Amino acid sequence: MFLYKTVKQQAEAEQIIEKSRFISYIKPVMSKEEADRFIAQIRAMNHAATHNVPAFVIGDKMQLQWASDDGEPQGTAGAPIVQMLVKEGITNVAVVITRYFGGIKLGTGGLVRAYTSSAKLALLAAGSAEVREMTMLEVQIEYSHLAKIQKAAGGLFRIEEISYRETVILCVSAEPEVIGKVKAMLADLTGGTASIISEKLVLAKSM
Repeated sequence: MFLYKTVKQQAEAEQIIEKSRFISYIKPVMSKEEADRFIAQIRAMNHAATHNVPAFVIGDKMQLQWASDDGEPQGTAGAPIVQMLVKEGITNVAVVITRYFGGIKLGTGGLVRAYTSSAKLALLAAGSAEVREMTMLEVQIEYSHLAKIQKAAGGLFRIEEISYRETVILCVSAEPEVIGKVKAMLADLTGGTASIISEKLVLAKSM
């Protein structure tokens, strides 16, 4: 079941606009505390910068949205970043745009465009991913059935991990609504000998 869209990984990007250097930092986060730590880290790393503009959007429904202009004219830096993230449907993400002023003022419109485009560059560098609720099965099978199950994977279910012991232990993921069909398929492929060791709901990020 689809829950929300976020970024795949932490990333950074950079561009020069009218001699000002804009460095964009982005990271997937799961809480305000994690976002705050990331923002503090970037600010410490760029303590000599003219501005370190932070923003974050958190929650599967984008419930928590926050930004600061960090000394730029009100509404020209932080808010446009949040608006861009919401428009792109991206949540559970923190962004910091660091600016080293180059001596040329950009004006209100120019600042909005600069910070929005810088955030978009970071988003492009990080890549986007869907987060879905999946059912994870831990399944015990005989070695003789492994090839058949591997061949069947990729449709209703995906093999996440294989452990080779006295028997084979598979970690298999599937959408919760089809897990009954997956169990039936595993039973059919193994002549009813597949044993479900554990079953749990997890959050999985598409890569």
